[in-house]
Amino acid sequence: MASVIEKTIRRAVTPAIQAVASVNRTRLAEPSENPFLKGVHTPMTEEKTIENLSVTGAIPPELDGRYVRIGPNPFGDAGKGHHWFIGDGMVHGVRLRDGKAEWYRNRFIRSNSLAEKGGPAAVGGPRRGFGDTVNTNVLDVGGRIMALVEAGSYPVELDDNLNSVAYDNFGGGLAGSFTAHPHQCPTTGEFHAICYEAERPDRIRHVALDSEGKVLRELPIPVANGPSIHDCSITENYVIILDLPVTFSMKAMLAGQRFPYRWNREHRARVGLLPRTGGADDIVWCDVDPCYVFHVGNSFEAEGKVVIDLCAYETIFDGEMPGPYGKPLGLERWTVDPATHSVERATLDAAGQEFPRPDERYFTKPYRYLWSDGLEGDLDFVSALPIYRHDLQTGEKIEHDFGKGRIPGEFVFVPRSEDAAEGDGWIMGYVIDRNANTSTLEILEAITLKPVASVHIPHLIPPGFHGNWIAASHG
Repeated sequence: MASVIEKTIRRAVTPAIQAVASVNRTRLAEPSENPFLKGVHTPMTEEKTIENLSVTGAIPPELDGRYVRIGPNPFGDAGKGHHWFIGDGMVHGVRLRDGKAEWYRNRFIRSNSLAEKGGPAAVGGPRRGFGDTVNTNVLDVGGRIMALVEAGSYPVELDDNLNSVAYDNFGGGLAGSFTAHPHQCPTTGEFHAICYEAERPDRIRHVALDSEGKVLRELPIPVANGPSIHDCSITENYVIILDLPVTFSMKAMLAGQRFPYRWNREHRARVGLLPRTGGADDIVWCDVDPCYVFHVGNSFEAEGKVVIDLCAYETIFDGEMPGPYGKPLGLERWTVDPATHSVERATLDAAGQEFPRPDERYFTKPYRYLWSDGLEGDLDFVSALPIYRHDLQTGEKIEHDFGKGRIPGEFVFVPRSEDAAEGDGWIMGYVIDRNANTSTLEILEAITLKPVASVHIPHLIPPGFHGNWIAASHG
């Protein structure tokens, strides 16, 4: 816990930093030059409700729930120094039931910052005082639909129609920031997260929730330089910490940049194995070659080692840029040996890709199938690239191309039933048509990637971040 003196110093310094940043921000490029504010990234200005959507193919009757995705959608003038990662949150959802697409809805997350810019009125609930934009993930936590962001605001609960209900710190149990990527253990039902915040560059926190969303613990972990840790992972016995060389940059903040994290060549790259109920002193730290990881596909233990499948980058955020530009290294498998404190990296597929997703019922366990999005050198999602299905037992990779000018977002696996075999089900996600300015929710057979159904949405949904299937029985 920071001392009273430390808190006083921070309060005194912050206005001075903000003043310098504001002056320098006037020297930056105009918003009209920002690629994340135009083209397919042009923000939506209206909240829409469209009922009885047209469908090509046949929606499987087993699908009863909502596919919901969230992403940045700046309201009004985004201003200079805008970065894709900081736009106001907007959720887009499609309700499927009885073989029909009952509705599409898009809704702003009702933040104070949105209301202050003239947007819809804010909802209540506790705030942290460091901004309340929430725009990165949405999933079921303890039977509630929760919108999430890292390193900032508390989560926001949504109702079944995707309207913001209230900000929530898990009933008062969450003291600091949360994450966009808590991972749920299919055995215990617990959620585990690694959380960071710019105001505390000397520490991160392991936050554990029970299956109902009650905070079990917040463990502080000492670090250096304020690392940006977008994702973590878990195995049967460990929480995996990815402490990699993207860190808080005071230089970027003072220059007026609104997203102050940059590639840091001086930062030690390492993987930490934290026993699930252990302390900070129990972490086994293992050095790894400098790189960055946004997303883990899965992880599990084998023969005393920890295996992590992930998408890696040679560098990311290396300079002043409006989005996450970098060089993708493809799908890798890292084998972490706690006995030798070493990490062995192997390339499973060198093609650029992102958003690796497994059958979540097999998270923490040896598994066979993984799905991902094709990716070019920049993470701006304006290229028409395929969806991949990897068979990690045979090494087979197949792909599905949606056609010229059609750009897929993250696809998520949905099992046919709770006890279906691994991979027996569908994957689904939004695909935008940059030529027709329309979108579809595409449903594919998971193992073969054969098209099953397309739900037609008569406008372009801007590229976003993370989506999940929220079953009707979530509550």
